[in-house]
Amino acid sequence: MSANEKLLAAWKLCLSLTKRNWELADYPVIIREQKVERDSERPPSRGVQQRYLARIVNWWVMTGGGDTPDQAMAELVDGFGRMKYARQRDQKAMPRPGTKVPIEFAPSNSVCANPELTEDFIRRVLGLDWAFVSDQSSLGDFHTDDTNEVLNAKIKEVYGVDVSDVESGNLAEILQRIGASHAQ
Repeated sequence: MSANEKLLAAWKLCLSLTKRNWELADYPVIIREQKVERDSERPPSRGVQQRYLARIVNWWVMTGGGDTPDQAMAELVDGFGRMKYARQRDQKAMPRPGTKVPIEFAPSNSVCANPELTEDFIRRVLGLDWAFVSDQSSLGDFHTDDTNEVLNAKIKEVYGVDVSDVESGNLAEILQRIGASHAQ
């Protein structure tokens, strides 16, 4: 972390002591231009590094990306709003501005209920040797297409199970359905 980021984080931490309900403006935010190499023939797609990154200092998972600083900031605003709503819903306090926020992994109880199936799915459907998946992981985390159509077809081919109606692409739900169909 740069000296400027440390100073900004310390300043926002001090200011946070004057109130209890923090908004994004209360947090230390930086926007950086990233070096991006793109194939000029292809339009940018999900999962492709974007030119600008907006992030809250000390929060490694609270970021927004875009081709302009405004787009990166808009994505950060959206992500912050979703995170704040979820924390309020779950009755969790917001981290104080300027403090370090550890990475929190989503639970993986459901996807780990049948580890052999999960490993087989990762290898045969996702085409990976390994992957970290949680109960909140979805098919969309593993491709850049607009829909899950290709992976839904692969699941049907490999396991004989139609999951195209699982619009969220949630892996826990998909693995549970595959497991239930093979238990019969």
